Amino acid sequence: MGKKKKQDPAKNNERIIAENRKAKHEYTVLDSLECGIVLVGSEVKSLRNGTATIGDAFGKVKNGEVFLINCDVPEYVEANRFNHKPKRDRKLLMHRNEIQRFAMRAMEKGLTLVPLRMYFKEGKAKVLLGLCKGKQEFDKRAVMKKAETQKALRLSMMHRTR
Repeated sequence: MGKKKKQDPAKNNERIIAENRKAKHEYTVLDSLECGIVLVGSEVKSLRNGTATIGDAFGKVKNGEVFLINCDVPEYVEANRFNHKPKRDRKLLMHRNEIQRFAMRAMEKGLTLVPLRMYFKEGKAKVLLGLCKGKQEFDKRAVMKKAETQKALRLSMMHRTR
């Protein structure tokens, strides 16, 4: 008979809802932390459809708690009058020591909390929050130039082996 595939323990049954690909280009990610998110029922249903947008979102500390601001979760069509506000502030679930160690560093000059990915992990909605520093224009050009040289090097090595 056939062999059973072992599930990769690193994957942990994740299903990606939204990814902020622009964040890697715009920011240098110094640290990242996975945290839960407080949602209402219609938001969960909408997220299961995979319709969230986190491109413009950011994290903010208010009264010792961390909130996800400007994250767009569209209304769930079948929820009619029990629907949610699409761009409301959503509380992120973090331990107190994580808030002090991680989020309070964001109050330093030039650092911000940026959601890198939103996903379901074992049935629960999670957000991968990154502590980021904004890149200058010359930093972006240097990264692009390095990527181009790496690509050219790979192509030349590939043609050399033939």
